Amino acid sequence: MNLYINGQPVSVPTGCSVAAALAIAGNGLARISVSGAPRAPLCGMGICQECRVTVDGVRRLACQTSCASGMRVEAAQ
Repeated sequence: MNLYINGQPVSVPTGCSVAAALAIAGNGLARISVSGAPRAPLCGMGICQECRVTVDGVRRLACQTSCASGMRVEAAQ
């Protein structure tokens, strides 16, 4: 299945989480903290909130969001 991360097409297996798609696409970063530190998924179960991204215009947790064909994800670069 194909989705877009920061405007770039990424092919991922069916059932993949957005957090896994970030890793497949390259650096795995989800966001930049207010102090400027890069942040990536940490706990993998939605507790830490480190994996916040924008999915189709809505803020979501990457570890708790399943990929869908055509999905557009905006994350740290």
